[in-house]
Formats: sequence, structure tokens, C-alpha cells
Amino acid sequence: MKSFFKKAIVYILRILSKFVLLKYKPKVIAITGSVGKTSTKDAVYAVLSKFAYVRKSEKSFNSEIGLPLTILGVSNGWNNPLSWLQNIGRGIWLLIWSHKYPNWLVLEVGIGKPGDMKKTASWLKTDAVIITAIGETPAHIEFFNSRKHLIDEKASLIKTLKKDGILILNNDDEAVSDMKNKTKNIVITYGFNSDSDILASGDAIFYDDKGLPAMPAHAGQAGEPKGVTFRIDAGGSSLPVVIEGVFGRNHIYASLASLALSFGLKWNMLEAINALKNYDVPAGRMRLLKGINNSLIIDDTYNSSPFASESALKTLGGIKQNGLPAQAGRKITVLGDMLELGKHTKEAHENVGKIAKENANVLIVVGQRAKSIKDGAIEANMDNQKIFEFSDSREAGEFLKTFVNTNDIVLIKGSQGMRMERAVEAILQDQANKKNLLVRQELEWIVKE
Repeated sequence: MKSFFKKAIVYILRILSKFVLLKYKPKVIAITGSVGKTSTKDAVYAVLSKFAYVRKSEKSFNSEIGLPLTILGVSNGWNNPLSWLQNIGRGIWLLIWSHKYPNWLVLEVGIGKPGDMKKTASWLKTDAVIITAIGETPAHIEFFNSRKHLIDEKASLIKTLKKDGILILNNDDEAVSDMKNKTKNIVITYGFNSDSDILASGDAIFYDDKGLPAMPAHAGQAGEPKGVTFRIDAGGSSLPVVIEGVFGRNHIYASLASLALSFGLKWNMLEAINALKNYDVPAGRMRLLKGINNSLIIDDTYNSSPFASESALKTLGGIKQNGLPAQAGRKITVLGDMLELGKHTKEAHENVGKIAKENANVLIVVGQRAKSIKDGAIEANMDNQKIFEFSDSREAGEFLKTFVNTNDIVLIKGSQGMRMERAVEAILQDQANKKNLLVRQELEWIVKE
């Protein structure tokens, strides 16, 4: 009965959404990929909101229900039938009475199983499609026959483009870059590869000079890391970009995608860059947080995949720490299970362990699958005494409370089901504001074990 009710609700909301789109005619941007969809969505929203009235997908719900919720501007009814009936009523009200409706919709389009994207493509028409990255071992690959099968499913979103629509592709991901051959639409590429239309270069972490003595002996030493900086070349112009409060190439790629869209729409690039400087970065995505004992947390707990884990670890390894003995800290990484990898699970976790050995002083693994991260690190000759193992994120958090020292940098990451935000919460300095700082703080998540 529950399954029938859900299917009926989804069908009704999808029909209402189609008619709402026909009535209000907003411009639609759809974003997909295996890595970086949400960060890209938020970067695009930050830029678009400077130019127009825009709405974005608020949560990373699956596309079957998430797209209609965003189009209708209603919230998830979860297990409350009355809430779902109210959502249907809201959709009908949008149709029979004119409302102020967004000029632009920014939609995050995910897939969980074969056929999901084709189902979406059957009713959604878009003005721009952005495809982020796939990676060698993508998330959800467990449910597909092969990597190629998953890539083809993602590429189905291109079919939603209108004749004058723009396709924006990550040029550094070969599988994504090759999708330019699947369309006659205008294609704009972004990345660090030299043939990218929006070409990035010189990416680096920038630091403040807090606590450093003004002495020649310490010249060039880094203070506290504050964010990322890079340069773009586009249309004959070379421009610097600064993003505060985040780490990692994932945010650089998200920004590049939003700038590629701006370039394609012929919007002011300087205004677009300024919109990215300190935009509202979502919780749990390489976000910098203050930790106990003057430590720094890199909170990347929203989700995990082999590609994203490698990127996060290399970011940790690239952070300069002050050379003064009193101020030096350890690089600690806390890694939970990566889920939905199927037959690739063991190998993918072992490879992450090898990368962790090269980029962290201390490795803490959480979960059954993460034991293979430990195995990979040991195989790469990491000292076994610098590796700690826990069954869940709460245990890991309790350990961190007594383990984290002054000026340590702690990267915490894992798949959504591992609830690694609980480990962040254990060592977060600003406990009073945790609901705003951490991912999955809604009541529906809090009550889950």
C-alpha cells in the first residue's frame, strides 16, 4: 500500500510540475555527474542570484521526487500523507492562480538505478545542462552493469536540452569531455586541460598571517589556511578568483562550471567571480570549521566516493603547516566506509588507504569496509601505530575528543550512511551553532540511529 501511495504521489507531482513549467516558462539548468553536483548547484545559484530571481534544489533528494518538489516550491512530506496532499494542493493552486515564480530553476539531477535519467528526460526540458565528473569508480556503480552503462545513463540528460540550450562539460574528466560528441548544441568546457574554454590555472590554498612573528627567519611560512584561489582564462581575459572558507578542487570545479555558464550566457564575468568569493557553501562539503584545542576541521562528511576521497586527501596533504615547533600540528584523516561500490569495494578502499598514507600523519578508519583502507595504508608502509579503527562514527568521535591536539588539522569524510558528521560534532568548537554548521541536522535525520 505504501509503495502504491508513493508511486501515485510521484506521478501526480510530476504531472503538476510539467504544467507549472509550461505556465511559468522559467529557464531550467540541470546538473548531473557522480561528483560535485551539489557544490556546483550552489555555485551556480550564487552567481545566478546576482542576476535574476532563482530557485535551487534545496536537498539532494533523488530526482524522482526532488525535481517536482523544487519545481512546485514545496518541502518533502516524508511519511506524512497529509503533507503530501498539501503539496498536491499547492501545485494545483500554482496552476489556477498566477504567482510570482522564479525566472530560473537550478535542478540537481541524480540517479540511483538504471532508467532513472531516461525517466527524467522524458518530461523535463532544459536551457542548460552541466555535467560535472564521473571518476574511475563512480558512486552507485553497484547498481549498473558497467561504468559505461552508468556514463550512458548520465549522458541521457543531454537529450533534455532545447535547440538553443547550452551543454557545459568538465573537460578534465575524459568520459564527460567525450559527451560533446553526443549533441549539436553549443558546448562550453571547463577545467585545467589546455583546450578548455574556461581554463583554470594556478590553484592554491591561501593563508592568513595570524600568529607569525615579523622576523626574516619566518618569511614565507604559512599561517592559518583560509580558502582557495586560482585564475581563469576565458574569451581573451585572464581573471583571478578567490573563494573563502573552503578547500579542495571540488569547489574550484564547481566555480568553473558556474563561470562557464555565465560565459555562455554572456553575463558579466567580474560580477560572477565576486558572487563566488564568500557564497553560502553547503555543510559537509570540504568546509573549514574550528575544532577543539585550536584545531581545524575539514568537514567533508556529506558523502564519499573514491574520486572525492582522493581529492580531499590530496588537499589535506597540500596544506602548509607552520614550521614553528610550538605551532606545528598533525594531519589526521578520519575515513568512513564508501558505500554502493559493489564488486569494486575492496580495491577502491585499499587505494584510498594508499593515498591516505601519502597525505596524513594519522589515519582513523570507521566501519567494516574501511578496514580495507587500513590494509591499503599498511601495504603502502604506513606505521600501524598511527592507524586507529572504530566500528561507527560515534566511537570515533569519542576517541577524537581526547586525541586531537593544538593546531591539528582533521579531515573527516565518509558515505552518507556512515553519519560521519557525528565525529565532526564531537570535536566542533561552536557547539551552540552546530545545526547551522553540520550536515543532516534535520529532525528526520537526528532521530535515526
